[in-house]
Amino acid sequence: MELTFCGAARRVTGSMFLLETHNHMILVDCGLSQGEDEKDTGRDFPFSPSMVEAVLLTHAHIDHSGRLPQLVKEGFDGTIYATSATTELCSIMLLDSAHIQESEAEWKSRKNKRSGLEPVEPLYTQEDAYEAMEHFQSVEYNRMITLFEDVHVRFADAGHLLGSASIEVFIEEDGVTRKIVFSGDIGNTGQPIIRDPDPLESADVVVMESTYGDRLHEKNVMSLQDRARLLAQITDRTFRRGGKLIIPSFAVGRTQEILYLYRIIIDHGMLDYAPEVFLDSPLAVRATRIFRDSIRGDYFDQEAMQLVDKGLNPVDFPSLVKTQDVEESKALNNRREPCVIISSSGMCDAGRIKHHLKHNLWRSECTVLFVGYQANGTLGRNIVDGARHVTIFGEQIDVKAEIASLPGMSGHADRDGLEAWLHNMAKKPDKVFVVHGDENVAPLFASRLASEGYNACAPRLFERYDLAARLPQQEEAVFIDRNEKIIKAAYENLEAEKKKLEKLVSRFQFAVSAVDRKDQKRCVRLANALERLASDFEDLGKKWNSDPD
Repeated sequence: MELTFCGAARRVTGSMFLLETHNHMILVDCGLSQGEDEKDTGRDFPFSPSMVEAVLLTHAHIDHSGRLPQLVKEGFDGTIYATSATTELCSIMLLDSAHIQESEAEWKSRKNKRSGLEPVEPLYTQEDAYEAMEHFQSVEYNRMITLFEDVHVRFADAGHLLGSASIEVFIEEDGVTRKIVFSGDIGNTGQPIIRDPDPLESADVVVMESTYGDRLHEKNVMSLQDRARLLAQITDRTFRRGGKLIIPSFAVGRTQEILYLYRIIIDHGMLDYAPEVFLDSPLAVRATRIFRDSIRGDYFDQEAMQLVDKGLNPVDFPSLVKTQDVEESKALNNRREPCVIISSSGMCDAGRIKHHLKHNLWRSECTVLFVGYQANGTLGRNIVDGARHVTIFGEQIDVKAEIASLPGMSGHADRDGLEAWLHNMAKKPDKVFVVHGDENVAPLFASRLASEGYNACAPRLFERYDLAARLPQQEEAVFIDRNEKIIKAAYENLEAEKKKLEKLVSRFQFAVSAVDRKDQKRCVRLANALERLASDFEDLGKKWNSDPD
C-alpha cells in the first residue's frame, strides 16, 4: 500500500496523488500545475495513465481537475468519480481550459514559425475534454460506494466549492483495513450558499491541504447580512456619484457568492431600488446556471434554502443581466447610467475585466471592488497596493476610481480552521501528510502539527511512502530557519530586480540619444514612458519614506 505525491507537494497547485495497492492503481485528483509549479512538475505524468483504473476527484477547480483530458488522451480508460455538482462544473471548466490550451499553443506556434521553429502542440484539445467527460460517474455525499472488491470510497462535503469533497478511502490488504482521508480544499466556515465542511470522525492516514496554514483570517468576521449591507452601501454611494461598480471576480464560486449577496440585498430591501447587475463572463454565466440548477439541501446551506423555500433563486434576480457575446460586453463601456459589472478574471490579469478597468479606472465617480485574494505581480495587486496609474493594453491609465474591498470572502480555511478540521477526529491519525502549501507554508504547518503530537510531515514532489511503515517526524529546524530564508530570498530578488532596472535605465538612455527628434509620435511615447518611470520611483520613495535625492 503505497502513496506517491505527483503534485501539490510543497506547492499550491497541481493536486495529484497516486494510491497503489497490490491489485489497483487509483489517482486522487489530476490537477493542472500553474505558474512556477508547472516548471517543477513538467508536462509528463510520472506513471502510465493506462495503468490507472480510477480517479477520485475532490472538486472542479482546475488545479485539481485540469489534467483529466490529458490523462484520457494518453490512455486512461477507467472511471472518474465525483459529485454531480463537480461533474457539471467540470463539463464547462475543462472545455474552457482546453480552449485556453489550444489558443496558447496557436499563439506560440505563430511565434515559433517566425523564428523557424517547430509548432507547439496543446496539452490537450476541446475534443479531449469532451472525451474526458464521458468517463465521469456521479456520486453523492455520505454514501459508501464499492470501487473494487477490496477498495471502498465515501465522499463528504468539504465546504469549499459547490460539490467539493473530502474523500475517505477504505482499503483491505493483507487482512487489514486502512482508512485514508484526502481532505481536498477545506472550506472556510460561514461562506455564502454552500454548507460548512462536514467533520470526519477518524482516519489512519490523512492527506490534508495547508494553503493558508501560516495565516489567520480577520477575527471580526462579518455575518452574511453585514456583508450584504456593506455591499449595498458601496453600491449606493457609487450609484449616487453616477458611477459604475466594477467587481473583478473568479467565474466559478466567488461570482455566485456576490450574486447571492445581491439577492439578499434585494430580498431584505437594503436599497430602495434594485441595482442593475451585469454578469459579463461567459464561463461565469454557465457556472451560475449550474449553481441555479443544483438547488438541494445537501449542497446549499440553511440560509440559502430559506430563500428557496420562499420561491426565490439564491443566485438570480430580475435585475441581473447576463451578457454573452463580445458586442454586448463592449456596449457596457459606452453605457453612462450607473450599474454593477461583475467580470473575470479575479486578479485582473486576463479576460473582459481588463477592458472594464481601462474604461472606468480613471473615472473618480466609479468604484472597483475587490472580493478575493490578489497575488503578487498581478494587475489587481498593483491596484490594491495603491498604484496611481497602471498599464492596460499598453496604455497608461490613471487610478482615480474608489478602490474598495469586501472582507470575509475567502473560500479556504485559515490555520485555525485547518486545525479544527483535523481536531474533529477523536483519535490522532497514525500519519498526516501536509500538502497544498508552498515551500515555506507546508513544512511550517506540518511542524506545528508535530508540536501538537501529530506524526506529520510535508512530503516533497514525487516522494513515495509505504503507508504501513512509520512516517518520520518533521524536522524542527523549520521554525528557526524560516524567517532567515524568507529575508535571504527577498534580498536576492531585490538584487536581481536592481540589475534589471539598471539595464532598463540604460535602454532608456540609449532610446533618448537615438530617437529622431522630428518623429513626434515616437518622442511623445518615449516622454510618456519616462514620465511613468519617474512617477513609479516617486511612489516608491514615498512608500519607503526615503529621500529621492
